[in-house]
Formats: sequence, C-alpha cells, structure tokens
Amino acid sequence: MHGKLTGRDRRKLRIRNKISGGTERPRLTVFRTSKHIYAQVVDDGIGKTIAAASTLSPDLKPTLGEDTKTDAAKKVGALLAKMCLEKKVAKVVFDRNGYLYHGRVKALADAAREAGLSF
Repeated sequence: MHGKLTGRDRRKLRIRNKISGGTERPRLTVFRTSKHIYAQVVDDGIGKTIAAASTLSPDLKPTLGEDTKTDAAKKVGALLAKMCLEKKVAKVVFDRNGYLYHGRVKALADAAREAGLSF
C-alpha cells in the first residue's frame, strides 16, 4: 500500500496480522458503507468465499422496506448465519475490518450469534 493510510486501514492491518480464517474456523468479515452493510465468510487457506450476504442480497432487499440501518444489519447477520449452517460451518472468527465494534457491526455480529454461529 502506498501513500497515507487512514485510521481504519491501520486498524484493519493490525487486526489481520492477528487473525485469519482456516477450514476449521473461517473468517466472518464485515464491510459497511453509509447506506449498506456487507458480510462474508472466507476460508483464507484456499482463498474462497463460503457465504456472503448484504443489504443488497436479492432474498433480503425486498424485506428491508423502512427498516433502520441497524435492523437491516441484524437481518444480514441472521441470513449469513443461516447460509453458513446450511454449509455445515458453525464456528467462525469475527473480523470487524477496522470498524469499531459498535452499532451496525455489533448488531450484525449479535444476530449471527443468535442464529447459531459461534465466535
């Protein structure tokens, strides 16, 4: 990476030095923008995405309606957990991707835990 890193980029690098997802425990990573939130479960050993969900997912987007962004994040977390459990993935490592564990990121994580993922 060249040039100046943002605070989030520095936190992200610091986190990624410590955690990586293998076949036993893939990495659940979160990305958020001002409007949407995205989450995916990645097996870093083989570099493959096992499951992915976002507020733009076709099966989720129609149900969001007038939800707040936090409520939408909860639905994304629950959907991602359901997709993982269908693929027999019950344990993951949570990667907050440099974001503070607060608000939408926390809501997504809590919903994924309630839906059956353990981390």
